[in-house]
Order: sequence, then structure tokens, then C-alpha cells
Amino acid sequence: MFRPSGVNAALVTPFNEKGVDEEKYRKLIRYVIGQGADGLVPCGSTGEFSNMTFEEKGRAIEICIEEARGKANVIAGAGDAGTDATLRAVLQAQTLGADAVLVVTPYYMKPGDKGCFEHFATLSENSDIPIILYNIPQLTGVNLSWKVVEDLVELKNIVGIKDSSGNMSYIMTLLEKVSDKISVLCGWDEIVYPSLAAGADGCILQSANVIADNWKSILNDVKARKFDEAIKTQRRIQKFVRLLCASGALGTKVALNYCGIDVGLTRKPIMLGDTLSYENREELRIELEKLGKCKKKILSSEEERKKIEKPGILVGEALAGEGNEVAHIDIVIGTKEMLGSVYAQALANPREGHEPLQAILEPNVLVKPETLIVPTVKITSMRQASIVYGPAQAAVGKAVADCLKDGFVREDQMIIANIFVHPSSDKRKQVYVNNYKAMVHAIRRAVEGRPTKEEILDTAQNARHPFRYDP
Repeated sequence: MFRPSGVNAALVTPFNEKGVDEEKYRKLIRYVIGQGADGLVPCGSTGEFSNMTFEEKGRAIEICIEEARGKANVIAGAGDAGTDATLRAVLQAQTLGADAVLVVTPYYMKPGDKGCFEHFATLSENSDIPIILYNIPQLTGVNLSWKVVEDLVELKNIVGIKDSSGNMSYIMTLLEKVSDKISVLCGWDEIVYPSLAAGADGCILQSANVIADNWKSILNDVKARKFDEAIKTQRRIQKFVRLLCASGALGTKVALNYCGIDVGLTRKPIMLGDTLSYENREELRIELEKLGKCKKKILSSEEERKKIEKPGILVGEALAGEGNEVAHIDIVIGTKEMLGSVYAQALANPREGHEPLQAILEPNVLVKPETLIVPTVKITSMRQASIVYGPAQAAVGKAVADCLKDGFVREDQMIIANIFVHPSSDKRKQVYVNNYKAMVHAIRRAVEGRPTKEEILDTAQNARHPFRYDP
């Protein structure tokens, strides 16, 4: 009987107006296999199975089997809200030739322990394909009790359990109770290393669409008892996987698109600017650059000069954070010939309550390129002034210095930045972090010419409702 292990990618599903985009899906599968994945999981949570028709799921599984033959195992997602519909999906995957099925607990109606047992028992009794239980209570509203799992492992074709609860205590209990009979697989990207070190057989992860090679490295290091190396790798990718865990299929698709693997966006109601904020989309890109998965779009000196001189100036904006500590920054970047007179006039003739200040790295040391900070909101109190001309000013200075070091700006340029700091903000550290991120994002977007026309059109409908709009 097949027993799952290793690194398995919970595949996203590229769509077009007809259904599954077969060309993009095949390209994705080849990419993931090339990154070292041991198994592929079509039509799981990351694959948006709940927004797919029965026929679409069948075709996705079929394509996956065709591309993976002899190169990787195929564990087909076969979950549904009811037992009859789930059994139909299980038998479809069995007929198509999948190595196993991944079956999520029945959702929406929220059965108890007895209902969950009967559900999986019915599937086992009426199929021959290996079945992997799938616990993800934050999406289903149903927690698969370890006591139920302990009973289910006695059934003939239950071969594993994927736990995506993120609860290390639950995984440890599974390892204690059932690991001698079935595979225990980690499904929460942020705790893969401790799960493997504790004895888990492998993982099924959304981030394995993008960084299967990193997970393979961690797995191999754990097997070789090189725990320090495995810890280093997990820590290096931790922010990236944390962003993905918070944004699901959409974050994974955005990451793949940045890597040059075009998979489009998610089906509604999962939308950019909502499930994945524009701020976190920028953070994903930065993390991918650090991991070497996509290249920084730094312009050469000649290209940069031409781009700046021809249109006149570069314009960028970004928003970071939320609540009273939210930061919104608008910037213009240009040569000293273009912005020098405006820069000087702003310093010489300040508007009351909007007095500009030059960004500094330390007392009496101006940041390069020279950067002028102009408060968007009128300053009416010393407390408000201390926030703007304190952590916000320091954050902008550090962001400009880092962007110079990374090659996004030059010393002979000038920057003027309008910065929004809420009058009632009081968490100084958060003001610093948010303004730093917003300034970095604004500079990068200006230099890279983003958002592009295509990006604007792709997300045009996302701004129709005010709750879905981030400026």
C-alpha cells in the first residue's frame, strides 16, 4: 500500500475562461518537479477545489498524472462537503490512476466525531485507492480528533494524515498515537522543521509550488541529523511562508507569477487587495528576491538615466500597516536639475503645519540621495510632530539608504516624499516599520514602473467596493 512521504506540492490551479488552463498547468507542474518535489497534490485547498466543477477537477488530476508519470507521485484532492459527493470524487481519482487521494473533513455542516468517522469509513469501504486524511479546522470549522484518527487507521486503505492546523501539540499526539501505522504529514508551512525533527514523514505545502528545493534541503538535513543547517533554512524562508499562510492560494499564485511562472489570479471571491494586501504583495516579491527566486529589476546607469530624463520624473506610492499606525507615502524621484528648485523652495517657504524636513541617517548627516519629507496631515501638536519628525523621518532615511545600497536609486538624484502619519498614532516602533516599508515599496514601484497597465487591468474590479480598496 502506498505510504506518502517527502516534499509534496499543493498545486495551484491556473484558470482561463474555459476552465483549467492546461498549458499553464503543465508548465507549473514541470517547474515544481524540477524544483525537486516528490509528489504533486492537485485540487486541494491551494488548488481552489471548492471553486471548481467536478469536470474541472477531473481534468486537472488527469493532466497532473500525465505530466508526473515516473517523476512524482500524484495525490489527488477529493474533498467535498458531503459523503456522497466525496465518494464520487474519490472514485474519479481512482479511475484516473492517482496514487492516493487527499480527503478533507466534511465542511459547512460541521459533523462531530461520529459523523467524521462514518464519512471516512464509507470512503474506505467503497474504494481501493489509498486515502490520506486532511485536517484543516481553520477552513472547515471541523477538527479531526486524534481519537477518531486512532480508530480510522484500522481501516484498510487509510495511509496518512495531513495536518494543517498549525498546532504542534496535535502533530506530536499523532506521532505518538498513529505514526507506526500511517504517515503523518505537516501541512502548515511555518512548522515544517519541528514537525520533521519530531518524526513526521514529510509535508504537503502550498509554498512547495515555489520553494520545493528549500523544503527538500530541510528534509535531507533532518534525515542526516544536520539540525543546525535545517534550522537556518527554515528561518531564512520563514517570513516568506508566513506571508503565504496568511494569503492562501492567492499569495502562492502571486509568488509564482513573480518567478515567471504565469498562473493568473484566483477565482472570486478571493481577491487582490483583500485576501492579499498590496503591501504584502510587495513584501512577497522582496522575499523572493532574497531567496534568489526572482531578480531585482534594477536599471543600468544608462537605462536609468534615459528613463528619468525622457519622462521627466518618476512617481510612486505605497501603503503599509493598518489602524492608526498606517503609513501612506507618495514620492517623486528626479535629477537635481529637475527637482532642485522645487526642493529648495519647499524648504525656504514652508506651509504652516506642513513644514518639510530633510531625511537624515544620523544627526547632521543627510541621507543620499537627498530626500525631503513633507507631512500630508497638518501638524497641530508637539506629540504629533515628535512622531512625524521622529520614527517616520528615521524610517524614510533608512529606507532611502537601503534602496541606494540595493541599486534602486543614485546619489545624484533627489526625492520628495509626502508622508501620511495619523494624528492619533502612538506606537512609535510600528510607525517606523510601516513608514520604512511604505518608502521602500514606493521607490521600487517608481523605478520599476509599477503598477503596469496589465496589473491595473487585472485588478480593476477589486476597487469597486470601498472595503476592497487600498490606495
